[in-house]
Amino acid sequence: MLFHSKSNLFVFIFLFLYSFLLFQVNAIRSQPNKIINNDYETKIKVDNFMQFKEAPEYRNQQKCKVVDRKFDLEFVCDPSLVHISMTIDWDYLRGSMAAIHSVLKHTSCPKNLFFHFIASDSRLENKDEFTKIVHSSFPSLRFKVYVFEEKLVENLISPSIRQALENPLNYARSYLADLLEECVERVIYLDSDVIVVDDIQDLWKVSLTDSKVIGAPEYCHANFTRYFSYEFWSSHEFSETFKGRAKSPCYFNTGVMVMDLVKWREGEYTKKIEKWMEIQKERRVYKLGSLPPFLMVFGGDIEAIDHRWNQHGLGGDNVVDSCRNLHSGPVSLLHWSGKGKPWRRLDADRPCSVDFLWKPYDLYMHHLGYDHSSF
Repeated sequence: MLFHSKSNLFVFIFLFLYSFLLFQVNAIRSQPNKIINNDYETKIKVDNFMQFKEAPEYRNQQKCKVVDRKFDLEFVCDPSLVHISMTIDWDYLRGSMAAIHSVLKHTSCPKNLFFHFIASDSRLENKDEFTKIVHSSFPSLRFKVYVFEEKLVENLISPSIRQALENPLNYARSYLADLLEECVERVIYLDSDVIVVDDIQDLWKVSLTDSKVIGAPEYCHANFTRYFSYEFWSSHEFSETFKGRAKSPCYFNTGVMVMDLVKWREGEYTKKIEKWMEIQKERRVYKLGSLPPFLMVFGGDIEAIDHRWNQHGLGGDNVVDSCRNLHSGPVSLLHWSGKGKPWRRLDADRPCSVDFLWKPYDLYMHHLGYDHSSF
């Protein structure tokens, strides 16, 4: 017989139940993983669970404004809050957790932050599961998980050069003004593959002057024309899009933006972005997923923010996962835009040097031990 005594059977049942309950408390989740690096893509053994370490408790400095500790429907409207929005999904969950950790670690007023996480409705249980996972690692974090209905964009998305760019959740940033409470008048949007190494309060204080709706670092040396097709530039109707803008349009990355949601709602900018997506379905006027519609609507009319707030491109380009160095100058935010992601390269034991700057913020716990020495 498998069990030689009732006592052995009792021990087995106890250990099984204890393990099950432990996993539930820590919001463990089965999820396939992939390692992607440079010229290869290899499926690795499926993790039996995803578990994240609890982050240290970060406290406000004395200079911080006092906010109401009571969490209710009106709390999100407290004017002392700094609002930060990110999407959250299983593929990028590890990056999201590291990003949250970095923001909390470097800000002067962590208790004054409110995170708005946007999850897809493709799985009904996502909202509750993500809430448990985030809370388990950040017990005192003020946050809410919202549900983005993919049907809003599923018939508007056109094929791109990389399948990841076609994820409906990439377009959720265009709907923040509708998803978030109306009392939220301003928000910082961050991609999930960033770490912040400066005080997010400084980014929050950036002024959006005149009629500016969004603020972001601009890169006027980049070839702006390459994001649009020949048909776009050869059409008088389309090429006149940028005429009358405050200045010549420059490339900006939508992974880091300060957004005035009051002006967004008043100008109905979600509809303007959707219009370009509808045109794209018929005419193929641009490339690269969710970025070009933002460039069309806002290019040449954004508040230029210091480049230190988006050191992007650390994941290579959209086709090749290649190593890149930091740009010269001060750095407040590192962004692994492009195909390569630091957690995948580190797991594959083929990291780039910049990936070691991301590693100290990683809260993910592997099956067979984990190096917590950096915490």
